[in-house]
Amino acid sequence: MILVTGATGHVGGELVRQLAAAGHPVRAMTRRPAEARLPEGVQAVYGDADDPESLAAAFAGTEAAFLMSAQGVGTAPGPTHDLALARAAAKAGLRRVAKLSVLDGGAGTDVIARWHAEAEAAVRDGGFAWTLLRPGRFMSNALQWAGRLRAGDEVSIPFADRPAASIDPADVAEIAALALTTGEHGGATYELSGPQSLTPTEELSILGSTLGRDLHARPVPDEAARTGMERYGFPPEVIDAIMHRTLESDRGAEVLPTVEKVLGRRPRTFAEWAGAHVAAFGG
Repeated sequence: MILVTGATGHVGGELVRQLAAAGHPVRAMTRRPAEARLPEGVQAVYGDADDPESLAAAFAGTEAAFLMSAQGVGTAPGPTHDLALARAAAKAGLRRVAKLSVLDGGAGTDVIARWHAEAEAAVRDGGFAWTLLRPGRFMSNALQWAGRLRAGDEVSIPFADRPAASIDPADVAEIAALALTTGEHGGATYELSGPQSLTPTEELSILGSTLGRDLHARPVPDEAARTGMERYGFPPEVIDAIMHRTLESDRGAEVLPTVEKVLGRRPRTFAEWAGAHVAAFGG
């Protein structure tokens, strides 16, 4: 049995579908199992990183797990959810774990780096074969435009002209599936990108071509983006790190070869991702 935490998320949802399609027994952990829309045969189970008993039940009888946490950086003294998941995996005696991290993982000294360094260390020290997955920006971030684009052709976009080699979550999930079902990726750390470095404005243009619509971006000034994060309650140290990583680092714009090396094919393009998700935008 393979446990997928974050089973309704961008990568977790794709992973559940891929594992089920390949005939693997899958248990999907979510805080709202009754609301989860899962493939036939997938077992939905309640689990919450703040509830150790629920994690013990969710991990019981599994031999591999995909670990991810949506806990925001800086919302606790450390990555308590990641640490709880790693402990639960170790106690359950799992053989393999794939951990969803972020590009560069714990590299650097800012709050984001420190947070993910601690989370990754907990997995590396868990006593099981581990694989760390470090993607950059997801193509599926474009889904946040869907509501506005159902009503019109213009969408406000922060950091609209900052490029990133965004990746299809399905490609990340495919690598996670290999890590969880074979013995070939233990101890590997994979930094992952898509095949093109594009700005959000360019992605919107590609989406418009896919939908047959003339879409327009309204760039959000950088200071307005900062103010928006403040209103959402982001800690100042986290905002500073995000602004630095977005505006001053070109790391996320690099096209990395990892997906092609691991899967033996090129990563999916943004146009391919958009073509597979037109329904989400009313197309």
